[in-house]
Amino acid sequence: MRRVVFNQKGGVGKSSIAANLAAISASRGISTLLVDLDPQGNASQYLLGADYEASDRGIGDFFQDCLSFRLLEQEPARYIEETSFEGLDLIPSSPDLNELESKLQAKHKIYKFRELMDDLSAQYQAVYIDTPPAFNFFTLSALIAAEGCLIPFDCDDFSRRALYQLLENVEETRSDHNRELHVEGIVINQFLPRANLPRRLVEELCQEGLPVLATRLSSSVKMRESHDQSIPLIYLAPRHKLTTEFVALFEELAAAPVR
Repeated sequence: MRRVVFNQKGGVGKSSIAANLAAISASRGISTLLVDLDPQGNASQYLLGADYEASDRGIGDFFQDCLSFRLLEQEPARYIEETSFEGLDLIPSSPDLNELESKLQAKHKIYKFRELMDDLSAQYQAVYIDTPPAFNFFTLSALIAAEGCLIPFDCDDFSRRALYQLLENVEETRSDHNRELHVEGIVINQFLPRANLPRRLVEELCQEGLPVLATRLSSSVKMRESHDQSIPLIYLAPRHKLTTEFVALFEELAAAPVR
């Protein structure tokens, strides 16, 4: 399964969700790849820590090779960094992505990322793709390459208004570029069950028939500790409440019917 985590709004937990689901996948013996398409590199920093700055490979190299017609000379392994977590590999981000975007658009390279994922399909059973907080070239590339789309939602009215446009963008991509793409669900993140506004917003989304997943992810300082130590929750605190919620989310997705 190739799964993209996408929201056009920043600060909704995309990188945390992508990295922690990928870590749970790897912890269960599933060969797993995380791809960081966000120029901010939060997911890369999360998994590699200080080693991220020293990494000499990543998705920026791939897109540079696309522009210079060197892809046929390169093995996909050139772009992959092993993490310290067994079974979990990473294609790190690069700050060069911002500079590359206009060049890639001008050269119509929108399907190249899907070709890379196809080349790696025999090597990885699960792929998680973190995306920028924008509907841009890299997000569209990810949606074209993916089968499932997870949408983090952080329970405020601004996020709700943005959600409808986001769903339209995913549907347009499915119609124009990738018939295999589907929204797996909306992930309620940083949920405060005792607060009225979050409860009301979630109830209204469910009443509208939107694909809200049953699992709720709590707000917790443990996530900050996880980021600071560059250790996903399943390895840092396997019995913590937030970790068990991530595991429940992973199992909910795994139990969903294949589309």
